[in-house]
Amino acid sequence: MPMLKIFVGTMYGGALDVAEQAAPLFKEAGYETMVLEQPTLEDLTQERPDLVLFCVSTTGSGDFPGNFVPFARALDEQSPSLVGVRYGLIAMGDSSYGDTFCGAGRRLDEMLEGLGATRLGERLEIDAMETFMADDAALPWVEEWIEDQQLQVA
Repeated sequence: MPMLKIFVGTMYGGALDVAEQAAPLFKEAGYETMVLEQPTLEDLTQERPDLVLFCVSTTGSGDFPGNFVPFARALDEQSPSLVGVRYGLIAMGDSSYGDTFCGAGRRLDEMLEGLGATRLGERLEIDAMETFMADDAALPWVEEWIEDQQLQVA
């Protein structure tokens, strides 16, 4: 059974909620799933999953949430080759912050691409100004992503 790891970067639990609600959709699609609240670089490089979903909120001026900083720092400092890593990205933010809206997700996307990872489909950006419950936007996107990218294995 292929492995999907969901890497979570969250400040107040919204991204974790999205990850926990998305996981059963991947189980239905035939994946073994693992939600990582304290992701490490080794979770991505040493036990490489078949598919990765990042659920990352943005804090401050486009910053990564505290629980995600060690992962992002290790990714930046070690620059591992991520060729062969296939991922999707759900970025969460607040458009009232202007240019830094979804800044953490956008920055992560650039980092991953620069290391050779392949994003499947478009990045989802959820605006807290428009969507009170992030899962209202995320779950339909996940269902569509699984279908559009032909990720169904079961």
